[in-house]
Amino acid sequence: MTMNMQHLKETERKRIAAAISVWENEGGALGHDSMHHHYGRRIEADRSWTIYHVFTGIPARFGDAAMTRLSHLDATSGMLRLNLRNAERQRERIELSSFKTIPKPAEFGL
Repeated sequence: MTMNMQHLKETERKRIAAAISVWENEGGALGHDSMHHHYGRRIEADRSWTIYHVFTGIPARFGDAAMTRLSHLDATSGMLRLNLRNAERQRERIELSSFKTIPKPAEFGL
């Protein structure tokens, strides 16, 4: 293999690794609808991690605390918990809205 081919393979490997990193930081693909996954994580200049709202870029908040200056592990688990909470809330809303469409006995002429 020539040096040029080795360089191209290394460049491609780095490009793929960067793409995977971005994908993971946006929450990865857990078989979900991205509309229900609003939180991602990013590494900051000081090497700490931030959980942020993917549509606005604003750091997420939990109570009064901003989800900033986190470890990689805390940012990952926090992001996954927030996105799971969103998915569960959406599922609950869908279930509740389906009850509203069930006809009442009066609608059957009873």
